[in-house]
Amino acid sequence: MKTVSLKIDDSIFGETEKILEKIKKPRNRYINEAIDFYNKFQRKQFLEKKLKKESALVKAESMSVLKDFEGIDYAG
Repeated sequence: MKTVSLKIDDSIFGETEKILEKIKKPRNRYINEAIDFYNKFQRKQFLEKKLKKESALVKAESMSVLKDFEGIDYAG
């Protein structure tokens, strides 16, 4: 485990302390869980952005292929 020193805004620290009193959880565990949650959120955001970009690329290619198929005369 790594030791990290960080500065927390007074308002965030105060709110966190109030929550910790209610849930009876060590501050260290709470902060670890919060960072883990945020990391998962960020990974989801990265994936969403990547999928949107790739979807747009596939859409453009699909439209091109569709136009090609529309130009084929099947009655031949």
